[in-house]
Formats: sequence, structure tokens, C-alpha cells
Amino acid sequence: MEFELSKKDRKIAAILIETGLQREFAKSLFEADNILLSWKEKEKDDKEAYYALFKHIKNIDKHIAKRYDDRRTSDYLFIVAALLNEKIITEDEIKDFSEDVLARIKIIISINNE
Repeated sequence: MEFELSKKDRKIAAILIETGLQREFAKSLFEADNILLSWKEKEKDDKEAYYALFKHIKNIDKHIAKRYDDRRTSDYLFIVAALLNEKIITEDEIKDFSEDVLARIKIIISINNE
């Protein structure tokens, strides 16, 4: 049985998903900066730093594409649940969802953590 989000819940989910995407970009950029910093401080040689940065960008790009590209409204609950489970968004940020949606998010998280 398909569950359809209300217009209000879709709007909240869309905002949270965009927030999550921006936070994941920021986290990735900080990690890339750390790789470059270790290169600048001569902790990594040129080749090692280049490959570390390349691998990091490639991995995060795959992750971002898998989670955020071609998303449908039917994916919204799963994406929000993943963001919450990974602590990219907080419990406080999801409080405006309807009770039914909050319950479904918690179920998705519990199933994914089994």
C-alpha cells in the first residue's frame, strides 16, 4: 500500500532534504580541505594527496547522486529517515511533520537498523 505525503509534509520533507544536501556538501568540503591541509603541511606527498582527494570526491559524488538525484516524492520519507539516522538532521527539525509521518520515519529507521 502506497503512502502519500500531504502537501504540508511534502514541503517540510523537501526543505529538510535540501538542508541535508547542503550539510553533506559542507561536510565533504571540510574533509577535502583536511586532505589539502595535510598536503600543504607536507604530511602527504603530491601523489598521495591527489589520490586521496580524488577518491574522496568520487565517493561523496556517488553517495550524493544515489541519495539525492532523481528523487521522487515517494522517496522523501526514506531520505529524511536516512538523514535523521545519520544525524545530518535533528529530531527537533522533524517535529513539524504530522504524527503519522513521524511514526513512519521511526519505523523506517528501526527497520534499517536491524
